[in-house]
Amino acid sequence: MRVVVPGQLYSYTGGQSQLAAEGATLGEVLADLDRRYPGLRFRVVDEHGAIRPHVRFFVNREPALALSCPLAAGDELVVVGALSGG
Repeated sequence: MRVVVPGQLYSYTGGQSQLAAEGATLGEVLADLDRRYPGLRFRVVDEHGAIRPHVRFFVNREPALALSCPLAAGDELVVVGALSGG
């Protein structure tokens, strides 16, 4: 499946904004990505296995609210990170 990542994660992906990944759930896809892009998963999932509050996932434009969310090979996963500043 195609995974679109925000600019905040480019340092983990070598500057790539779109990645290919495999997995039957959101959690499996993130594990697959982390094998190829170490550290990426920890930027979006905390040490307790919860999605970080500033991150949102969308599968085919629908919110994915849990790591157990099912995915299929042709899906598009978009990762959105909140911006902050002051």
